[in-house]
Amino acid sequence: MKHLAASLKVFTILSLITGLLYPVLIAVVAGLVWKPQSEGQIERYGSPLIGQEFKSPEHFHSRPSAINYNPLPSGGTNFGPTSATLKMQMADRAAAGAALDLLTASASGLDPHISPDSARQQLERVAEARQLNENQRVELSALVERAIEPPTFDLLGEPRVNVLLLNIATDAHFGKTGHGP
Repeated sequence: MKHLAASLKVFTILSLITGLLYPVLIAVVAGLVWKPQSEGQIERYGSPLIGQEFKSPEHFHSRPSAINYNPLPSGGTNFGPTSATLKMQMADRAAAGAALDLLTASASGLDPHISPDSARQQLERVAEARQLNENQRVELSALVERAIEPPTFDLLGEPRVNVLLLNIATDAHFGKTGHGP
């Protein structure tokens, strides 16, 4: 009986710490350090925190998604490097002109970012589709360069470009194409 009482005390204390105090502490810290992300962000055409598909040639394209950009079942394909299906998907995407990180889906299937190189490799297609002159092409390139976000805290991750925000900026600068981002 003595051990049962001690076990119940330890269980209660650990339940309070891990089930109440720790989650509240994490929520408060997240709210202070990452306020926009903790509150969520919604733009007119979606959230810059969740990847979405862009098919229009006038817009920059996101990474492919194994879950069709649906945030509920978040996940990747789990195809390994020797998977014939993955190799076929990558070959199809490469043949369609996909660039670098646009060949494979992100692990969550919801990554809203692409690499700066992938954004730069899409410049010509976007400029052609929008029928931009040479000066406007320079402006489009400058938009991409301004859209590059540094690694988090200049330490974690790689430089990246948020596709939704870049497409919104492109539409604002050159006019909407009628398709929405």
